[in-house]
Amino acid sequence: MKEGLLYVLADPGPVPEPEFHDWYDNEHAPARLRVPGIHTGYRYRAVDGERPAWLAWYELDLAALDSPAYQALRRRSAREQAIVDRLAVLDRRVYELVDAQGVPPPAQPVVVSVGLTTKDEAGLDAWYRTEHIPLLHRIPGWHRTRRYRLLSGDGPALLALHEISDIGLFETPGYRAATTTVRRAAVMRDVSRRERRVFGFHGRVEG
Repeated sequence: MKEGLLYVLADPGPVPEPEFHDWYDNEHAPARLRVPGIHTGYRYRAVDGERPAWLAWYELDLAALDSPAYQALRRRSAREQAIVDRLAVLDRRVYELVDAQGVPPPAQPVVVSVGLTTKDEAGLDAWYRTEHIPLLHRIPGWHRTRRYRLLSGDGPALLALHEISDIGLFETPGYRAATTTVRRAAVMRDVSRRERRVFGFHGRVEG
């Protein structure tokens, strides 16, 4: 089975937040957790002051998205359609896992999501593997980094999903060292699209 990630950015816009959360927590997300091959789901709120304000991501076997059980979910209920039609943003992306380093965090983490499109994918991959991830993972509280390639959706071609203990790590000497190297600067010159977001844990989806 190929491992993947369903990554969904959403912003309620005119939908009142209580209505948005009730729909997401009690109808939309639980239905996805009942599909065989979709293993876990989590919701996060933005802590970077940017929008869209909400992120949901689901760990899954990619084949689950082609299954009859999942395809049946695309036939929305009247309530779901009414809410989706009013959302300011519903940005759905599907990714395939290409690399995983570190271990799952002991508690619910902050998620740092970095999307990149580059003219030199091999160079970017080598930098991640041999410099960037080793430097980040020396920082106490930097738990896991998983990297993905975009299969569908409108987003940067590559995604790095970092799970860390708290945003205070961005102020540490170790983080500054990892993000100011000569090699990083060279790699970033070939990047044509960059998207960096920081989210705090909101809740785990229950099926």
